Amino acid sequence: MTRAVSVVRRPAVKPPAVVDAITLDHEARNRRRLAMTADGGLAFLLDLPRPMALDHGDALKLEDGRLVEVRAAEEELVEITAATPLRLAKIAWHLGNRHTPAEVTEDAIYVAPDHVLVDMVRGLGAATRTVRRAFRPETGAYGGGHGHAHD
Repeated sequence: MTRAVSVVRRPAVKPPAVVDAITLDHEARNRRRLAMTADGGLAFLLDLPRPMALDHGDALKLEDGRLVEVRAAEEELVEITAATPLRLAKIAWHLGNRHTPAEVTEDAIYVAPDHVLVDMVRGLGAATRTVRRAFRPETGAYGGGHGHAHD
């Protein structure tokens, strides 16, 4: 089986080399080794040297140089908003304190559905609603994402 052995980041992806695309949710965009089938039917083995967070527009480079473009799938998320930027910042702090993967935008924070988190942020004065969109959480200050164990 053809292997995908490296990642080409979005700005460097050259369209002529892209032979297929694969649509993945957040969890699947954070794998190291997994058999995959692209949207057009190309089967390959994701076989990266270490786990890497894949973003929408990145590409997986196959052993023969061909590229498979990564697309972020829409998934169910909770949109968190607040009346003021300060309140939203405080909510972000509480979510970060829980090591919750979160996508932070100017007006909202997006997290995976979790009734405990929803209750917590509502208690902090937030409004929440369920939405469908691609989930692109922050990867961490050091670029590698969440990098320590919780034993």
